[in-house]
Amino acid sequence: MLHSMTGYGKASASFEDKKISVEIRSLNSKSMDLYTRIASPYREKELEIRQYVTNALDRGKVELNIQIESIGDSKSVEINKVLAQAYYQDLKDTNALIGESSSDYLSMVIRMPDIYTQTKDTTVSEEEFAFLHTIVADACLNLNTFRRQEGQALEKEFNDRIEEIRRLLKQVDSYESVRIDIIKERMRKGLEEAGSVVGFDENRFQQELIFYIEKLDVSEEKMRLANHLDYFLETMVLPAAGKKLGFITQELGREINTLGSKSYHVELQKIVVDMKDALEKIKEQVLNTL
Repeated sequence: MLHSMTGYGKASASFEDKKISVEIRSLNSKSMDLYTRIASPYREKELEIRQYVTNALDRGKVELNIQIESIGDSKSVEINKVLAQAYYQDLKDTNALIGESSSDYLSMVIRMPDIYTQTKDTTVSEEEFAFLHTIVADACLNLNTFRRQEGQALEKEFNDRIEEIRRLLKQVDSYESVRIDIIKERMRKGLEEAGSVVGFDENRFQQELIFYIEKLDVSEEKMRLANHLDYFLETMVLPAAGKKLGFITQELGREINTLGSKSYHVELQKIVVDMKDALEKIKEQVLNTL
């Protein structure tokens, strides 16, 4: 079954006096490209979190955001009032010394170093880390559910485009005999015009014509193209099939291009152009397939 690489997952829950929220966004990428924003108390477990997310999501350009929000009455930080007063007086004296007109010292004070102090122990227990792990797992699960839903749309798109190419391939048969007749007539006419001067051997002409037509035969290309279409549909049901589908689209492109180079008929060339258009739409979506 197909999964899109694009997705969004969120999970949150309360632990003691705090609310922990985890958000994960994913876009398409050739490999796992993980960017994290983790609340400072949990950064010591960043490597473990990254490893878990990498294993759960396989690949993609992933952004992980873990936030903590206090929901209790107690404060974990407060302003160091003694230091704030010292900063305030120092800024005021400096302002008077240089003659500046600014008086908004408070906004400057709260941005100064060490202005905030911890009011309680912020050490994270193993129990809290285990709780965090379950929230991260829920967010990954929600993102993968989103990916699966998007994957269903991809499956429909691929089926429609593959059937479109298959329908166009069937139309090739109706123009093959006409194409060969046109080539025969064109060659005969050219030789007859040349024959009015130098003459030509009819038997030799037939031999060369057979050899030339064999080189323009597209039976193998049609067979290989049909086989690749079947293989594409078979591969879609496999897990993490995106890269393999990309390789199959390359083979489809080669057969369609060869078919076009041998067409020598305006209607066949139109069919090949329509095949290429359908294949390009497949390629665009394969890039977003996990």
